[in-house]
Amino acid sequence: MATAVAENRKMIIDMVRDFSERNIRPHVMEWDETQEFPRDLFRQLGELGLMGVLVPQEYGGAGLGYHEYVDIIVEISKVDPGIGLSVAAHNSLCTGHILQFGTEEQKKKWLPKLASGEWLGAWGLTEPNTGSDAGNMQTTAKIEGDEVVIEGAKNWITHGISGDIAVVMTRTGNPGESQNSTAVVVERGTTGFEGGRKENKLGMRVSETAEMIFTDCRVPKDNILGELGDGFKQALKILDGGRISIAALSLGIAMGAYEAALQYSKERKQFNKPISSFQGISFKLADMATEIEASRLLIENASKLKNAGEKVTKAGAMAKYFASEVAVKASTEAVQIFGGYGYTKDYPVEKFYRDSKLCTIGEGTSEIQKLVISREILK
Repeated sequence: MATAVAENRKMIIDMVRDFSERNIRPHVMEWDETQEFPRDLFRQLGELGLMGVLVPQEYGGAGLGYHEYVDIIVEISKVDPGIGLSVAAHNSLCTGHILQFGTEEQKKKWLPKLASGEWLGAWGLTEPNTGSDAGNMQTTAKIEGDEVVIEGAKNWITHGISGDIAVVMTRTGNPGESQNSTAVVVERGTTGFEGGRKENKLGMRVSETAEMIFTDCRVPKDNILGELGDGFKQALKILDGGRISIAALSLGIAMGAYEAALQYSKERKQFNKPISSFQGISFKLADMATEIEASRLLIENASKLKNAGEKVTKAGAMAKYFASEVAVKASTEAVQIFGGYGYTKDYPVEKFYRDSKLCTIGEGTSEIQKLVISREILK
């Protein structure tokens, strides 16, 4: 059984690696420079089952588990972390929220289009003045008859402009109250729902990050996910799983930077020797390899718990915290190993360096991860 699982994972890795080399690598720098969001690429990924990785086959998904999901994100992110980020946000956040908390009718309505890549998903929690302080959200939703009326704005939203459907966290109670948040699904084209300003980012520039604006936006009451007031509790559970995908994204970045640095260190010569023969370089590579392996094991553990349906709050936060910091460290060291060349766009490590930092910020900063972990261990 274990052999069959390993073979299946290898087959998936080989497929994603081949796709990434053929369809992503040739465009990496072009997309980064122009900040072009390659919407058609995600339809191609959908045809391979990569936009509904965790979605059961009955809803048009691939029906895979978290180990395979991590493998997919890692392989894409080794080539272009921005594409990996978009795939992760689509799968874990928007699609994952509907899968976990939607009714049977809601799942049948929305999941097949998301899983096929026909529709791209967005997930709206963050606001301009309430990053981690989600209890004081300013985006409100009021029930009026058979409709929900949404007012407000979200920012830092992956696919805020291009997303065809969004799961939006709204405040349905007073600021600061418990159970004051409700998740509502809004389809693109709904009157009063539009994309706003696109962010001009340091890294992950191919992945679209933008505002979502709601002005007297009315959707059917049937678009509420779960119970009124349960939105924040739902969001925390979604983030638990989502953090595993950001850990995988981080691992892909670290591996991409490490592999590039390792290869370069064998080819680059100084004093008639490859620079890998010097202890100053070989020790950097040793640290990178060790921390990458530790990241992988933390992610494997969190994935195992998630597949088993067990609580992953601590394990997911640990994996995300450690792997994201390793991504920054590994990409920094990779630039150092490349020297002056590492500071140019002729080699891939400067992009890993820029892309890596978001992993310590998105889906909860490193400081928030420490808060989550400390709360769990002090219970």
